[in-house]
Amino acid sequence: MPQMAPISWLTLFFIFSTTLVFFALLNFYLFNSPPSCLTTPPTTAKFTLNWKW
Repeated sequence: MPQMAPISWLTLFFIFSTTLVFFALLNFYLFNSPPSCLTTPPTTAKFTLNWKW
């Protein structure tokens, strides 16, 4: 089985590292969340269960 030269491993490392950083930045900057000051807080309805044994 032939071995890869160290320069090839270094190139692969840089390629995979740059794609990881690229997709992480895309995920961070392309996610549009609504501003928290404009949304109303959700009203939590109190729901109680009355168990009748």
